[in-house]
Amino acid sequence: MKERFDTLSAVCSKATTQLYSTSFSLGIYFLNKEIRPAIYAIYGFVRLADEIVDSFHDFDKATLLEEFKADCFTAIERKISLNPVLNAFQQVVNEYNIGHELIHAFLKSMEMDLQQQVYTPQEYDEYILGSAQVVGLMCLHVFTEGDKATYERLKGSAMQLGSAFQKVNFLRDVKADYRELNRTYFPGVNLSAFSPADKKEIEQSIKEEFNEALIGIRQLPASSRRGVYLAYVYYKKLFHKLSKATPDKVLTNRIRVSNSHKCWLMFDALVRCKMNAI
Repeated sequence: MKERFDTLSAVCSKATTQLYSTSFSLGIYFLNKEIRPAIYAIYGFVRLADEIVDSFHDFDKATLLEEFKADCFTAIERKISLNPVLNAFQQVVNEYNIGHELIHAFLKSMEMDLQQQVYTPQEYDEYILGSAQVVGLMCLHVFTEGDKATYERLKGSAMQLGSAFQKVNFLRDVKADYRELNRTYFPGVNLSAFSPADKKEIEQSIKEEFNEALIGIRQLPASSRRGVYLAYVYYKKLFHKLSKATPDKVLTNRIRVSNSHKCWLMFDALVRCKMNAI
């Protein structure tokens, strides 16, 4: 029976999330149990595509990504895939009526990573939309569980949160992106002469997006508010550490939040949620 394979698919998506992201795994754990598998499935799908463009250097990445894209939409149409992660993802897309335009936008950003090395402002905005903002919207479909009015009201904040997370990732990973993958996401920034003024301008954009995102987080349904807020807190702390670092340190070190500090942040965030003090 397919139910057993669906269970295996959910386990694979969860394992993928836990292997690649401690922060998101903990955030998902504090969502209501009923919606966790759907968010694991979305993360698993996103992570596989990202791995193709970022890690599979000894293979034809363009062909792999094109096959992955075709397999994805075939799975959605057939409502099954022998790839467990795609099988879990198609279930979520079909159950929550996630628009295919969101998936196309995400995969377009992955294609951009195969071609782009330096981004113009327009390309940067397009990349952020596809790689991060639409992922936030996919999750929002799950969080709002078909409530279109709530989805539309929180849509802007979800996009801001996705964008803030992605830009923090860019700052954290700037060393690997620039020195190992030869990518420069921030438009108009020469990373060989990365200045405090450049960094401050990037940080200002992120601050504004975090502020807008928090407004939406406060209005999320109770089933998802706690988990999303926890992810927000983790990323806000990482952003704070990045803000304190010099441009040179950001270019030479991968700054992170220790696991012990994550535990303290988790406790504080859960208390704040319980007291409605976020």
